[in-house]
Amino acid sequence: MKSTLPDSFIQFQRRAGARTLALTVLASAALLAACGGGDKGASQTAAKVNKDEITVQQVNFVLQQQRGLKPEQADAAGRQALERLIDQQLALQKADDMKLDRDPRVMQQFEIARREILARAYAEKVAEAAPKPTAEEIGKYYQEKPALFRDRRIYSIQEIAIEATPAQVGELREQLAAAKNINEFVEFLKAKEMRFSGNQAVRAAEQLPLNGLDTIARMKDGQALVVPTATGAQVVVLAGSRSQPVGEEQARPAIEQYLINERRRKLVEEDVKALRAAAKLEYVGKFATPGASAPAAAAPAASEGLSATDIGKGLGLK
Repeated sequence: MKSTLPDSFIQFQRRAGARTLALTVLASAALLAACGGGDKGASQTAAKVNKDEITVQQVNFVLQQQRGLKPEQADAAGRQALERLIDQQLALQKADDMKLDRDPRVMQQFEIARREILARAYAEKVAEAAPKPTAEEIGKYYQEKPALFRDRRIYSIQEIAIEATPAQVGELREQLAAAKNINEFVEFLKAKEMRFSGNQAVRAAEQLPLNGLDTIARMKDGQALVVPTATGAQVVVLAGSRSQPVGEEQARPAIEQYLINERRRKLVEEDVKALRAAAKLEYVGKFATPGASAPAAAAPAASEGLSATDIGKGLGLK
């Protein structure tokens, strides 16, 4: 059976958050126009908008940003991209008439966009030096992650978020261990008039947080764990699971992409660290006095496994 491989394996860098409508309309149109500029004679015109042209190069630039676009979708996607570019060009022309490019807020957004684009270009340039992993390295990663590949399972998980005091967490753990099943534990919560909410989900191994996957993989069907949270505790019950392994050949492309992305990320981190070390940094005003550092989160005990954050991520909770 064909499996769904981790999205994290094929991602390197998320794009910056969505900007305001003004920046989307003005900056995007201006940048796309710049990408389509240069040798006008070599450009193929896709549309004319009043006195301006939209080129095939601009349309292709938009299409290049759409990951996973299938060949049979290219024509329809290209036409949609062209219509968006026409709307942008019309808005840009009107913005020019209104001299919005001189608005201080727009100028500030232009500068923010410029900083983000150049910083991302720098990161991508540095990351190009990352070497591809060898076949041995790919095989080693496969062998070191049995829960993700060779022993991969599909998990049916039940989660209960409980409002409780720190003193009550120990009692909850004892009651969970003594309960014959999860329903008996829920009845205990009701008898104690404790506030709680439940959720259930079916997740493949790669959809759980990687730093907690081994703990879940060691659990048997019916087992549960308690994780303290800021507002009480979370109970995670492995209601059931089924085996669905992934072979090494099938996993090889995803593992290769994951490993090279990790190398790229580390290269950029190290380069930025070196830049900071060489730079003369001076904090001014209210930033001159360092704020109190947030305490580091304690690692969960072996019996507890996942942190509350990990559980939320793995179960898709908000």
